[in-house]
Amino acid sequence: MNFLQTIFEQLRRDPSKAILQEMKDGQWILTSCEELLDNVTRARRFLAQKGLVRGDRCALLAPNSSRWVALDLAIMAEGAISVPLYSRQSADEVVMILKDSAPRWICCSDRALADGLSSRWPDAPPILLFDKIWGDSERPLRGAAVVHARRMALFSDASAVSPLDLSYQSATTLIYTSGTSGEPKGVVLTVGNITFMLEQTRRRLDELMRPVPKKGDDRVFHYLPFCFAGSWIMLLTCLSRNNCLMLSTNLNNLAEELKSANPHYFLNVPALLERICNGVTSQLQQRGGLGLKLFERGHSAWRHRHNGRKRPFDWMWRALAGAFVFPRIRERLGSNLQALICGSAPLAEETQLFFQMLGIRVLQVYGLTETTAICTMDEVDHAVPGRVGPAISGIEMKLAENDEILVRGPNVFPGYWNRPEATDEILLEGWLHTGDQGQVDGRGNWKITGRLKNLIITSGGHNISPEPIEQMLTSVLPKVDQVMVVGNGRKFLSALISGKAQAERIETALKEVNGQLPHYKQVHRFYLSPELFSEENGLLTSNRKLRRAAIEERYRSEIEKLYSE
Repeated sequence: MNFLQTIFEQLRRDPSKAILQEMKDGQWILTSCEELLDNVTRARRFLAQKGLVRGDRCALLAPNSSRWVALDLAIMAEGAISVPLYSRQSADEVVMILKDSAPRWICCSDRALADGLSSRWPDAPPILLFDKIWGDSERPLRGAAVVHARRMALFSDASAVSPLDLSYQSATTLIYTSGTSGEPKGVVLTVGNITFMLEQTRRRLDELMRPVPKKGDDRVFHYLPFCFAGSWIMLLTCLSRNNCLMLSTNLNNLAEELKSANPHYFLNVPALLERICNGVTSQLQQRGGLGLKLFERGHSAWRHRHNGRKRPFDWMWRALAGAFVFPRIRERLGSNLQALICGSAPLAEETQLFFQMLGIRVLQVYGLTETTAICTMDEVDHAVPGRVGPAISGIEMKLAENDEILVRGPNVFPGYWNRPEATDEILLEGWLHTGDQGQVDGRGNWKITGRLKNLIITSGGHNISPEPIEQMLTSVLPKVDQVMVVGNGRKFLSALISGKAQAERIETALKEVNGQLPHYKQVHRFYLSPELFSEENGLLTSNRKLRRAAIEERYRSEIEKLYSE
């Protein structure tokens, strides 16, 4: 049974059960399994009337919602290929992706998104609004659509909905990479890729929740856009487990919605966990008093023990902080919280240790869109700070001579959309060349040390991965938004920094970090940008990764000044 058959079977099993919740105007709006199936049925009917056939691409430009879920399932169930797009991405980038994928239809959630697209691309394929898709689905069927409807037995009984018979090699979605090192590329994922991956993620979540007394579904909160591979896999995992998913619909209200959801776990990017960590520390510093003193002493004592350095009375400070401060912080983050799941980019070890100190597990995953989002997952009770866990069951990972991580297994994609040369460059002799450099310890736990394409080679011949240095600087500069280390072909490293920080504080931070680094990795100069790096100005990708080439081009003259002084 493939993943779509599993999901539809689960939805049929308990029609009245809530499977999705959306936060709207401070209230959770429920969608039952029966309602989701009905929306899938009506969307399939509409698409059949429009002539969508197996293998067609159908783009999906919308924020997360229950209708997004229904339409994505409907497209895949018809044997077509879903092309999810980021609704907050620049219109020019969306147009570029659409021209590459050549969809037959573009489905938009609202008129504003549709108009923005049409203004940039007057010759775009037909745009279908969500209201049109579901509003017109009551019209009678004609011609070939009648035969199609009878074959699927869809329209007299919504619970009879079922996907077409698809082989494991069938392409089912086309997810575009973030484009950190060039134009986004369309990653083709198959029914087999996704079916395999959901077996792994279901197993790990079952393991996480096994010790928790079962009182209904796991409470799962979700705020990351479904157009990202890892986020989409979490959605499909919940559907295949028949577990309700709580959707955030307004990132501006994320803190309030998270408090209301009170989840057992949720998927994160490092930026949010670092923001939580810095926010907790800042609030304690503002309040001051005994609480701050206990926290600081307890934090120091906990780090001493972690680093194997015993100090007099550390046991006392750990006990006091563990009794009166850490539990209160943990309670504010959620009384149900079992784990924070983190992916998309390396998480600073200091951040993971902070949550571990509070008694909150942070479970990391590592993967690429090309590996169906996941290659490694932390073991629930054996997460090692700074590492991303062992390879998931059923796949192989190894290091090449240049420490590049290679992957082989049923999670590896068949190739890029219409880019055979790019496919041949990354898939060699059955192994996927990830472009990431790593290390693996004796227990098989992996550590990501950098990107080959980001490697800085100084004029002295030293090969330096900038990411670990950037993480170190960010951890000691909580008011800084982004840090990018430069210095390729130069005598020394410098840093471009954006965010609210004083030059004096940055100089102090550089001394602190440089003291922990060999001379060739030390950062000697910096430029503090008054402009934040963002998606809107093209300096960050949609998942907040640095567009390094674009940043270097934007700040070319500032970089030259750093090395001419």
